[in-house]
Amino acid sequence: MLAMKLVVNQQAPTTGADGGASCCDELAPLVDRANQGDRAALESVLGAVAPAMLRMVRAVLGPAHPDVPDITQESLMALPGALTTFRKESSVKQYARQVALRIALSARRRRKVREKLFQGWQNLQQEKAEMTGPHAYHTLLVERRAALLRDLLDELPEEQAHSFAMRVLLDYTLPQVAAATDATLNTVRSRVRLAKEKLRERLEADPALIDLLREGDS
Repeated sequence: MLAMKLVVNQQAPTTGADGGASCCDELAPLVDRANQGDRAALESVLGAVAPAMLRMVRAVLGPAHPDVPDITQESLMALPGALTTFRKESSVKQYARQVALRIALSARRRRKVREKLFQGWQNLQQEKAEMTGPHAYHTLLVERRAALLRDLLDELPEEQAHSFAMRVLLDYTLPQVAAATDATLNTVRSRVRLAKEKLRERLEADPALIDLLREGDS
């Protein structure tokens, strides 16, 4: 939606509250209309709550975190579905902040798990290198593979990075990744495919790392 595309990159206001009863009174009727299929009303709600959601994501991940735009976008995309169960026990903005908080915390946990998996994978690769020769060459290759994979995971959207990391670092099958991430098989297949396309671009400059791409194959 247009509102989603515009607000993610906006600078969040540095002053001012998220709104109290008056804000809730203004947005609640729009939520009712949005839940009845009024697209314009939904976009108005998204535009009104987006700065508050952006501030929440920044608070959880850090203001300079590279995933802030993607997680904010994910939060905005999740909000329409969440609004169907909105009970008006808080302001609409406060409810939207709760949605953003849940998604940002989930993303933060996924990133920590991914980093732990990556470190274990890197250690395993190093151990393998020490058992083969020439040692210096294999150690260099491990370092290059690790640097490439870390950079790739940092650049990918969060969901793509998590799915690809599970596929490569844990050697999960695509159905296993789908089950672990609560996503459809086609969604996971698409995420891994997009990640592999990005990796393939990197490999054009470093063919020695082609086995990383094979590890992501289904």
